Amino acid sequence: MGNKQSAQSTISDDPKLLYRQALIDQQNNDDQKALTCYTQALTRIELIDDTSQENDQLQYDILLNICDIHIRQYNTTQASLFIDKAQQMAHKLQEQDKIIQCLDKQGEIKRLKGDYQGALHDHHQCIELKLKIDGTEGLNVCDSYFHIGTVYSDQGKYDEAINMYEKSLQIQLSALGSNHLNIANIYNSMGIAYHEQGMYDKAIMILQKSLKMKLSVLGDHHRSIATTYNNMGKVYDYHGKYDDALSMYKKSISISLSIVGDNHPSIADTYDGMGNVYNHQGKYDDAICMYEKSLQIQVSTFGDSHPSLAKRYNNMGSVYYEQGKNNKAIYMYEKSLQITLSALGDNHPTIAETYNSIGQVYNAEGKYDDDISMYEKSLEIKLSLHGDNHPCIAATYHNMGVVYLEQGKLDKAIYVYEKSLQIRLSSLGENHPDIADIYHNIGNVYNDQCKYDKALFMYEKSLKIVSSSLGDHHPNTATTYHNMGCIYEDQGKYNDAISLYEKAASILVDANLDNHPCLVFIYDNLANCYDKKNRHHDATAMRQRSDNIHHNLQQDDAISPKPENLPNHSQALQDEIIIGDSASADASDQQIQSKKISITGNNDDHSHTSQNNNDVLKEKQYFNAYVQALKQGSCKNKVIRAMYAGPRCVGKSSIMRIFTQQRLIQASDPTQIVDQSDKMVHLKFYKIKDRTTYDFRQIWNNSIHEIVESRYENQISKQYVSNLMHVHESTLTQNLFINDDPHPLPTPSVATSEDSRNKVSTSPVTAKLPIEKNQFLQQCQDFFQYYYPSWLNKTIDDSQYAKIWDFGGHSIYHVTHQPFLSSNSIYILVFNIHQQIDDKVNTRDGRLLNTTYLQSMQEWLTSIIGGNGNQDKITATIDNDQVEFSLPIVILVASHGDCIASREEGIDRFIRFERELRNKMPCYNSNIYSSRIIFNCNPDDNSHAALTDRNLCSLRLHEIMKSFVQSLPFMCNPIPIRWYIMATILHTPAHTNNDKVASSIINRIRTTRVHKIMKWQEIQLLAKDLGLYEDDDQFISMLRYLHDLGEIIFCAKGGIDDWIIVTDVDWLLQIFRAIIQLQDCPLGSLQIQSLYEAAGQTGKISTEYISHVLLPYNLDFETKKSIINLMETYDILCGIKRDNMKDQCHYFVPYLLRFDAKPFDLSQYHMSEMLYIGYEYRDVPYIADGIYYCLLSSCLKEWNNTKIELYYQCAKFYLTSNRYYIIIKKEHSHIALQYCYQKLDNPAFANSIRFKVQASIYNNRPHDIVKEKLSLLMNDRMPKFKGAIIRYYVRCTRCNKLTCIANINNLQEGNLIQCQNEDCNMLFESQSINDWIRSYQDPESDQRRGNSVIALHQDNKQEDVNTHFFVVSNMIGTDWTKLASLLDLVEDIDVIDSENSRIFDKALVVLSKWKKKFSKQANVKKLVQVLKQLERADIVNKIKMTEE
Repeated sequence: MGNKQSAQSTISDDPKLLYRQALIDQQNNDDQKALTCYTQALTRIELIDDTSQENDQLQYDILLNICDIHIRQYNTTQASLFIDKAQQMAHKLQEQDKIIQCLDKQGEIKRLKGDYQGALHDHHQCIELKLKIDGTEGLNVCDSYFHIGTVYSDQGKYDEAINMYEKSLQIQLSALGSNHLNIANIYNSMGIAYHEQGMYDKAIMILQKSLKMKLSVLGDHHRSIATTYNNMGKVYDYHGKYDDALSMYKKSISISLSIVGDNHPSIADTYDGMGNVYNHQGKYDDAICMYEKSLQIQVSTFGDSHPSLAKRYNNMGSVYYEQGKNNKAIYMYEKSLQITLSALGDNHPTIAETYNSIGQVYNAEGKYDDDISMYEKSLEIKLSLHGDNHPCIAATYHNMGVVYLEQGKLDKAIYVYEKSLQIRLSSLGENHPDIADIYHNIGNVYNDQCKYDKALFMYEKSLKIVSSSLGDHHPNTATTYHNMGCIYEDQGKYNDAISLYEKAASILVDANLDNHPCLVFIYDNLANCYDKKNRHHDATAMRQRSDNIHHNLQQDDAISPKPENLPNHSQALQDEIIIGDSASADASDQQIQSKKISITGNNDDHSHTSQNNNDVLKEKQYFNAYVQALKQGSCKNKVIRAMYAGPRCVGKSSIMRIFTQQRLIQASDPTQIVDQSDKMVHLKFYKIKDRTTYDFRQIWNNSIHEIVESRYENQISKQYVSNLMHVHESTLTQNLFINDDPHPLPTPSVATSEDSRNKVSTSPVTAKLPIEKNQFLQQCQDFFQYYYPSWLNKTIDDSQYAKIWDFGGHSIYHVTHQPFLSSNSIYILVFNIHQQIDDKVNTRDGRLLNTTYLQSMQEWLTSIIGGNGNQDKITATIDNDQVEFSLPIVILVASHGDCIASREEGIDRFIRFERELRNKMPCYNSNIYSSRIIFNCNPDDNSHAALTDRNLCSLRLHEIMKSFVQSLPFMCNPIPIRWYIMATILHTPAHTNNDKVASSIINRIRTTRVHKIMKWQEIQLLAKDLGLYEDDDQFISMLRYLHDLGEIIFCAKGGIDDWIIVTDVDWLLQIFRAIIQLQDCPLGSLQIQSLYEAAGQTGKISTEYISHVLLPYNLDFETKKSIINLMETYDILCGIKRDNMKDQCHYFVPYLLRFDAKPFDLSQYHMSEMLYIGYEYRDVPYIADGIYYCLLSSCLKEWNNTKIELYYQCAKFYLTSNRYYIIIKKEHSHIALQYCYQKLDNPAFANSIRFKVQASIYNNRPHDIVKEKLSLLMNDRMPKFKGAIIRYYVRCTRCNKLTCIANINNLQEGNLIQCQNEDCNMLFESQSINDWIRSYQDPESDQRRGNSVIALHQDNKQEDVNTHFFVVSNMIGTDWTKLASLLDLVEDIDVIDSENSRIFDKALVVLSKWKKKFSKQANVKKLVQVLKQLERADIVNKIKMTEE
């Protein structure tokens, strides 16, 4: 019996000995030995047939300690299992304190699982139970407050966390005093919370306070001291004080090594922290070395599947990501993910952060859909764990914003950035670095939108926060200064850019980061700006610095440090990396193989393979830059059209040939419409050495190259600088703070909310295109392969180019100028210095034309300047003088200098010509630059003096053009890459078969999809299919830009369905020439020759004639119809349709009439006096022939009949139903009207005809019709004069000058008019008033002849109402539809809206229709009444002012 009891006692004691040994092992962090002893102790207890309370107590303690070990190892499943067993034992013992203890542990486990609500519930329940037992808030309760604070900290609720810590602190201060270790531990936790809030100075202060207390209690050689040094290292790391951070980590590791040896988990944590610092410094090899040391310890301590390894793999993945080694990064992240999924399940915060990291690699590879998918997985987990207001949610929104930014989904980017901003503001306040990051990235969005002011505002907000929270010289400020510098560089503000780049570089150098990779880009950008400012020596120095850093980094890669004494596992890891990379299906397999070779060192042809891989990588990077540039990649416009214009036979083509260094041709034929030479004048921003010519396609190619190159460099520069410098947004898992819990709880190695913060990105964006992704990428690849070979080894320049056009001077071509003129061109207006300004223009065969040189110059200036609605002014510096000019610019140049005896005579003639021109056209003075350049154009004179003179004249003209080009806003416009690609497609002719790439893509598209003339829908669909379409507004802007350059003709007249695009301008010019050519009779039958002769005599051509001359062009019906429609749209011709025929049989082309056509014989007609329509001389000095001819065409459409006769600048229309003719004649700046009717011998018949004509004039008011049409034409074709008031004029019989009768106050009794000319002012009797305004009186009212003023007031009111149409149209805005409704024109609104694009035009058509429809009832009174109904007092007041 005694022996049996003795044996049992021995067994019973055995578990206690094992328990004590396990406690020692646990305190020494030898968890594996401790678990072995605890497990053996439990087994022995189960073998003892003893249910004593002592054994139950021992079993409870063992279960609780085993739970602690599993918590420290993040094995929450096993921890939960053992805490359940411990709870069962606590209930068996019926000890309330043990039940509470288990509840506390259960809350800790839930916190690790991310079940923060469950954890808070358990800890609050503990507080209730403790208060119920103790009655007061004692030390027991303060532990629960501390645990609740830790949960809040994990949730990102730092204010609540600090509140809980302070509650715990107050209890412990009152119970333990101010110098107790527990107090120091609480300060440690509070320091962590302050750090997370971005209150770094306060965090350092609190941690230093904790350190001081620990040193006084524990001395300087305790593990707790090492913990505090570790935490301070992290704060300094975040603060950008990398040297201080490393100092703290080294102190921590020194203490830990002497206490726990070199293989303890705490040592691994410190190595991790040091690795993070090296990563932030860009010392990637040092970082990898530290991470591998940490990995070695973790593997030897916990095995190869412990959750703590996930953190190390994640950190190593982040380094590979920063190095651009994306396959290695993905491999590491996937290993981290595999371990975490196995240990913690699929709904843990660490899983979310790993998804986040993988997403960022996909982002770097341009796999945006996969990227978003990862972020959405991450977000789903975080939302389920933290709700929708946790900082880690903000981090994921922030990262998604970066993806949307790079996809070009800028609205979505702004949306998620603002969501992130809202969350972070609520949890972190307004002065946290994370807030700065969001402002920074919102600035990036504005930067990509070219909203530079808004971008700078956001960068400045970011900078202010970073400066106040991290200091003025924190490396993160360098990022912001760098990106702001990029904006100023893009804007051409090089001094500002230089200042910011220098500041960014200075900050990094002062932070001992003088070998940091991002300095490569900053120095390169500085060099570019220095070059712009001609500081070439400084630029060279900067490039040398950049090259030195780059060389040092390459050397570092070549001799990368290897971690010492790595275990076999690390070598196995390297092998796994190689295998993982080789097995990857990534497109860069060759690059991966190169990595494998560099690791194993077993390839004899390494340098060659490396070069090949570099080429492959570079091409891939260029392709990514190209794809990203498609959205908003652009460069400043490089091309402008320079158009040579002037009278007939003045030598424009000769000057153009001299200017472009081509040989003069003797007796060259006259230019037909336009000579499109495709010669490019090479203009540079610095001194020009030559004027070489370029192929236009080469310019497009260079521009595309520049955009992609800029995106390639800026993407690397901005992203790289941002990635490296915004440390608090890095992708790596930071070294975690260690809490010194009074009851120590190992901190899990999970990423905090800040660990998921994305790098700041300013990368370019890719296009959002309405085509399938694979199709889009294939299109991109095809185009990229077309361009890329020509970019290799080619430098980018900042040249500008002028495309030279030589317009024909023949007067019959003036009407065809409209489709080709552009307000965004420079014009060189040429005149013959040997001729006087009033001389008749002389042809090459010696014939004198009716047109004088003055009239011809007026034609050109009116077409060029009057046709431009741009009211902008520029300041150009010429000969060191700054002069203001209006647009467009016209440079006056003379020819035939060889016909002048001396240069002095030439200059004198030039000045006289210039003076006369300015006097005759005063409103154009600010547009004209008088160059005083006189060219010798004699092809027989090739003497040295002549050649020298031509060269000097060319250089002078060249410098003048350069000065204007550099000052034009048009040249500062950013031109998207899509426009250049479309220009290549539309411009490039068929290539030869040896150009395989062109034949496979560009030529294929042209031959299958591009036609010489296209409808809007066709070309829009083409752009969409090619991924080159963004929206209608941008596409219209592109077409207008190409039209400005003369690459296409874009006719946007009428509704959008009627818009026409001509892609082959030469072809259209040839067709115009074929139709309007009258110098040589086209070959054909006698009938065709007869039709040709008739065109010159009548100004009409038949459809048969047009069909004949167009036969060589093989036009199908639709194409021919489109061309005719185009010509009719521009009033180049006007269809005449007989009453009994559906189709056009003739076209009215008045400019084809020969100048020697005979005038009308009007001897058998009663003639009215002339009534004139026009403008004040100071407003519109000249009405161009083109306007006059268009007016005739427009009137022909109004009075559709075939009885129209022409002679030089005069037309006679027969109004059949009223039996009289209307004569419309051009006289300088006025249109003269006259009507006539046949003389009859029979008085009764004669009176009947007279009254009928007078009634028609009075009721139908043909003069109003002509006036209205002239006004519409001027507003449409001469936008410079838009709003100028058109009036009626009569000729004063005293001074023989025209005087205005628009105002009723000018009319006296009877037919008396007071002349408005200052040198006259006499009263005179005007028969014109009687013939036109008082033309009709009833035969029964003859007694009211003499002083009668029948309808005088009404007529003048009607006259007045016309003068207000322009004011109303200019001011009415969107109320034009309401105006139409009140004027009883509701049914016309839709038609007017579809046929007119501008509101002004819509309103003007409404008013004109109203006037025509209601005649006498359409007066000022009615118009004012309607405007008052619309509550448009502003317009009413304007009308009253005009009336007065």
